[in-house]
Amino acid sequence: MAQLDTLDLIVLVALLIGTAAYFTKGTYWGIPKDPYAASFAHANGSKAGKTRNILEKMEESEKNAVVFYGSQTGTAEDYASRLAKEGSSRFGLKTMVADLEDYDYENLDTFPDDKLAIFVLATYGEGEPTDNAVDFYEFITGEEVSFSGGGGTDSRPLSSLKFVAFGLGNNTYEHYQALVRRVDAALIKLGAERISAAGEGDDGAGTMEEDFLAWKEPMWAELAAKMNLEEREAVYEPVFGITEREDLSADTNEVYLGEPNKSHLEGTSKGPYNSHNPYIAPIVESREVFTVKGRNCLHMEIDVSGSNLTYQTGDHIAVWPTNAGKEVDRFLNTLGLSDRRHKVISVKGLDSTARVPFPTPTSYDAAVRYHMEICGPVSRQFVASLAAFAPDEASKHEMTRLGEDKDYFREKISNQYLNIAQVLERVSDSKWTNVPFSIMIESIQKLQPRYYSISSSSLVQKTKISITAVVEEIRVPGSKPNIVKGVTTNYLLALKQKQHGEPDPDPHGLTYAITGPRNKYDGCHVPVHVRHSNFKLPSDPSKPIIMVGPGSGVAPFRGFIQERAAQAKAGEKVGKTILFYGCRKPSEDFLYKDEWEMFKQEMGDSFELFTAFSRETEQKVYVQQRLSEQAALVDELLQQKANFYVCGDASNMAREVSIMLGQIISSRRGLSVEKGEELVKSMRSSNQYQEDVWS
Repeated sequence: MAQLDTLDLIVLVALLIGTAAYFTKGTYWGIPKDPYAASFAHANGSKAGKTRNILEKMEESEKNAVVFYGSQTGTAEDYASRLAKEGSSRFGLKTMVADLEDYDYENLDTFPDDKLAIFVLATYGEGEPTDNAVDFYEFITGEEVSFSGGGGTDSRPLSSLKFVAFGLGNNTYEHYQALVRRVDAALIKLGAERISAAGEGDDGAGTMEEDFLAWKEPMWAELAAKMNLEEREAVYEPVFGITEREDLSADTNEVYLGEPNKSHLEGTSKGPYNSHNPYIAPIVESREVFTVKGRNCLHMEIDVSGSNLTYQTGDHIAVWPTNAGKEVDRFLNTLGLSDRRHKVISVKGLDSTARVPFPTPTSYDAAVRYHMEICGPVSRQFVASLAAFAPDEASKHEMTRLGEDKDYFREKISNQYLNIAQVLERVSDSKWTNVPFSIMIESIQKLQPRYYSISSSSLVQKTKISITAVVEEIRVPGSKPNIVKGVTTNYLLALKQKQHGEPDPDPHGLTYAITGPRNKYDGCHVPVHVRHSNFKLPSDPSKPIIMVGPGSGVAPFRGFIQERAAQAKAGEKVGKTILFYGCRKPSEDFLYKDEWEMFKQEMGDSFELFTAFSRETEQKVYVQQRLSEQAALVDELLQQKANFYVCGDASNMAREVSIMLGQIISSRRGLSVEKGEELVKSMRSSNQYQEDVWS
């Protein structure tokens, strides 16, 4: 009997231990590793514990197709994810998405011929690769490419690699689609087999999405024929699993409420600060630089002392925004999540290669407010994918029509600049409670930092960075007028209002969680990092420079002139410094008017300012006209090897300035127009002509 009692006791203890283990899993043991625990530490290198061998990764995860992306703003990454999902759901491909900077490329010569590589590549700046594609681009286009098998270009080392490519670009830039064209040519030269013609999406013409949709259909057809794929009815297959956590609340210390990584969550943030790890910087000064009601332009001073963040004159500062409370409320309400907005959720990739775009556990509210681009443009493909989750048949029919009819979509959505929650609101008054939150995470881009040209000199203010930003607002006419407000500039305006004593700032009817997650941004702080630029002053200050910067395009030139004024004050010889600046009226939006006068006093005849006011008289005057009027001076300085700089709108101003400069050179030197254009291109190639432009 005693033996039986002992056995019972052993069994009972074992059951108790097993029960305790089951209920404490994920709390005291079996805790999944937080991928954001040290994201700042591996921003520019391999992720800890992960292979950099793409073939090894594909083999261990049983994939037969990889979609590589080179992305600066997140759009190329979004297209890569969409292609991977479609390849899986429509054709049964076992796909994965890969960031180009996460892998090495020397073993691409051993890429199996029964697998596929897709490249989605954005061209950045003046024909440059995006930051995460630099190493890949330099390797694959290099003159002496060295692969693991030792073969050179002549031996066609990539003969087993099958690929397709899609490029993202802007036709207003000089080197339109340079990256995808060069990579495409390099891969073919190395022996790779291109399955379908490379696609090109044009952001400048506003046709990026339609270009992508028009390219991918014939691409899939050719790919299916080449690889013997059978198309099947596409059904939604979630990439992420969403679990509502009953064991956690939004007050729990381990729950992310908008913090970008674990060090920020634990209040131990440290550098290096970069695109994975922002510095929470104090705003030490903010002021309005327009003098007209109804329009705003902000000047801000950001203190980076003690952060080890450094910048050079001409660099960019990235501001990490949050979404406006009004849009967060709209999004959550439309999905029927308002009552559960602070519910804690865990998001997990259902595939070993799926990367969750933000740290978890978090809340619905925090994910939407800090991590999802909910105010971004909507794609037809996304709208079509939501039809299956419509609250009724009428709504399903409307979503299907919007997804299939590009003209109807353009009229109802694109031309109205609607975000996804506004689309759902207009299609149905009912809540869209059937929409899985996972499809929203998968289909909406990650909220990206916005980059601004630094408007100060690192020589003059080493630890203070100046920002000059026009607060954006687009009024869309129509029966239901829509007003589109800039996400980041209105956030900055709210911070400025807070700093100037407004207890509850609501710029343009918007409110922001300006104190940040757990009040970590209180006292007027903003998350930032610095991105280095090639837009630079000549190393020799005696070299002349010509700058063209209307509107807020004058921002980097304030830094340039601030630096040259300081050099002149210190007794250095400073070359001729010419600025062409334009705005509407001198009484409304003449940026830094008093400062230009101060710089003139410090620099004397070496500084000249030429202004163009487009609304001051009946005849509109623009900077390119002033440039033409000063043709003799411009050409004289160019013949002295002056650097020529342009900053501002790429689609109109920058293009017209480039054309005007070619005309000035041809007319002043007695050359043909074609020769003038050729000389401007030569200036670009030699970096004598530099642009910092946007569309």
